[in-house]
Amino acid sequence: MYLNIKYWAKVGIFNLIQNKLYVIISINLTVYVFLQLNFPVMRFNTRKWVKPEDLNPNETLFGGRLLAWIDEEAALYTIIQLENTRIVTKHMSEINFMSSAKQGDIIELGIEVIQFGKTSITLKCKARNKMTQETILTVDSITMVNLDENGKPKPHGKTKVEFVDDRLKNRI
Repeated sequence: MYLNIKYWAKVGIFNLIQNKLYVIISINLTVYVFLQLNFPVMRFNTRKWVKPEDLNPNETLFGGRLLAWIDEEAALYTIIQLENTRIVTKHMSEINFMSSAKQGDIIELGIEVIQFGKTSITLKCKARNKMTQETILTVDSITMVNLDENGKPKPHGKTKVEFVDDRLKNRI
């Protein structure tokens, strides 16, 4: 959303509720505008503990192990969102390694939905050190495809992120 304000404006964050940022803008201290700005929130649901078998010869986390964890997390997230266990990874964009992890580190994996396609969902991912919050790796785009019983792409009909708790409430 683009808002052109020619007058002095004071912006204050009002509230953050389920991925919506509510803002109050005061123009010349007399006019109030209430905006609802939607933005995605990355959720960190999975943690992995770096063990000796996860290390490379440099005694840091093997990049392939971290990518396997990310692919699994993306698959689980997609299965939950699309309510179908038949999914595949179609594409993973550039992988940006920013730092390393050592034995004993706790790694958090964060997933955020970028876009819902007709038969796919596009995600982005971040892996970070739980204790220091230092980013280890980012992947800007992971495309997961919904499949039918014959392994062919199948429309999923989803257009927004759904939470399991909300689905359960709606079934009652």
